Amino acid sequence: MATITADGKTFTAPDGQRLVLAIEDAGIDILHRCGGNARCTTCRVTFNSGEPEAYHPREHAKLESGDNLGSFRLSCHILCAGDMDVNVLQHLSSSGLSDPGPRPDDEIPA
Repeated sequence: MATITADGKTFTAPDGQRLVLAIEDAGIDILHRCGGNARCTTCRVTFNSGEPEAYHPREHAKLESGDNLGSFRLSCHILCAGDMDVNVLQHLSSSGLSDPGPRPDDEIPA
């Protein structure tokens, strides 16, 4: 099990679960407008600790194309592992939107 702290709330999540789903399932307000496909970048997080070194190729490409590589990560393309302490950067409650977006699938698309 992974131990995740997001926006000051600590919870556990299964190793290998998508971080965006672990955050949402813990009741933390997070956007994911494209449904976890690394297209919109609304599921942005920064890491205080526990940031994975590797990037999923789709996450890397999206961040690089927007000149955001190193600025934030996409929680929809990160798998829970170990201890992670993250800050959610975009919240539904401050977005003016009616919902966070379609729930991402359990698995990262190929």
